Amino acid sequence: MTTDMNRRTFLGSAAAAGAFTIVPRHVLGGNAFVAPSDKLTFAHIGMGTQSIRELEGLLADPRIQIVSVCDPNRDSSDYVEWGKNEIRDRIRSYVGNAGWRENVNGCPGGREVGKEVIETYYANQRGAEKFKGCSIYADFRELLEKEKDIDAVKIMTPDHLHATISIAALKKGKHVLMHKPIANRMVEGKRVREVAGQSKAVTHLLAFGSGAGNGRIVDQIKKGVIGPLREIHNWTNRPVWPQYTQLPEDRPPIPDGFDWELWLGPSLSRPFHPCYTHTVYRGWYEFGGGSLADMGIYSLLPVFNGLNLQCAQSAEAWATHTCTIIDNVSTEIENDFAYPTACAMRFHFAAAEFTPEIDLFWYDGGMKPRLGREIEAFNLKMEREGILFVGDDGAIFADFRGANAQLLLMGQNSPLPLEEPEAPGVRPNRRDNPWINAFLNSEPAPGDFIKAAAITDTVNLGTVALRAGEKVIYDSDKMQITNNADANKYLVREYRQGWEL
Repeated sequence: MTTDMNRRTFLGSAAAAGAFTIVPRHVLGGNAFVAPSDKLTFAHIGMGTQSIRELEGLLADPRIQIVSVCDPNRDSSDYVEWGKNEIRDRIRSYVGNAGWRENVNGCPGGREVGKEVIETYYANQRGAEKFKGCSIYADFRELLEKEKDIDAVKIMTPDHLHATISIAALKKGKHVLMHKPIANRMVEGKRVREVAGQSKAVTHLLAFGSGAGNGRIVDQIKKGVIGPLREIHNWTNRPVWPQYTQLPEDRPPIPDGFDWELWLGPSLSRPFHPCYTHTVYRGWYEFGGGSLADMGIYSLLPVFNGLNLQCAQSAEAWATHTCTIIDNVSTEIENDFAYPTACAMRFHFAAAEFTPEIDLFWYDGGMKPRLGREIEAFNLKMEREGILFVGDDGAIFADFRGANAQLLLMGQNSPLPLEEPEAPGVRPNRRDNPWINAFLNSEPAPGDFIKAAAITDTVNLGTVALRAGEKVIYDSDKMQITNNADANKYLVREYRQGWEL
């Protein structure tokens, strides 16, 4: 067996040749035992707060073995969390140590933290498996070059690295599990899908299944409960991180153990500043995708798939602005570097299989839709997040991801009965790991990247409209803004030398 032939390839080839007989796993090690040949070996790329929140599902599943961790940050306590000591306390539960880092303030993260958590968990919970330990890397390229036996990677990095890392992994034949978005540039999203389509590896977007309630609402809309659909309104409380109104001018030192150039990856060099990293990256056009990429993909992916929507034909956006005093004159800040504090967007879609032409409206930063008089008459309480479907005959009002759906029809407000999936896994929650069997069997996963093409491109088109400051009309076949040639520069990224895709 050559060094380039991995474990799974060897086992498959040997079995085909009749070299040995596979013994059922329960014979080898009891009902809970999973034979090494049936495990997915994972490399975990990115070890920040959301990575740590989601580690439990991977660690607890006997079909998964995390064997490598990668992050340009070694170990620090400067991450951003949603509650004081949330991440530290979560790690304590993983490692079974109530005193873990008792005297360390701040929010922990980094590759050394990930390695410690993974190895300690496995030692405590899977001691009999003789786990050899978890390798660590700062550079994902080195990991992919050296760790030839990994089956899959989980990508939990800032958005600007998603395309670069997933393409590199797919070209190495590794399955890819990734958080939204697929990419934060239109051209990069298309390139990821092209490489995924050419690869035998399996891809899965973790946003799949999270908006299952909206998918079931769409099923009812297709049955005609509110007549032809005309509008969708979706609003969120995001951003829940700072949206910066000026580029930083101070020059703090790069923290010890943090490789700033690796964190930048394909992006052009700029001075380090903590306002770019650790969660707050989402607010920058270069590094994030804004509130729509953060939350809209959860709520709207099942809507796009259920209605068979293609990429929006046009997008326009209305955004807040900020001012500063220059030479005693109040002056609006020209901002083409960060998402606004709040915005509203309108996307127009061509008629599809189940709908006439429709408009999708997005609101963030505390903005919400104005309800028409007929809907307003129901005296609905608009929570911080929600969704509204408006048809010719009525409307459906629900929580952000489709829970507590209310049918507004003929002057009556009543709960909308939603059918449950016909079989387990049809619209599963991401915590149920619906992709594992797909990865094990090298068959399409439910959240295949190709299925997220339309929403990926639509989200990125919204950013183009924000930056262009006017309505943009988009030709998806040509991948071109047709009414504003200058806006086409926002479809692409300017790459550092050596990082081109």
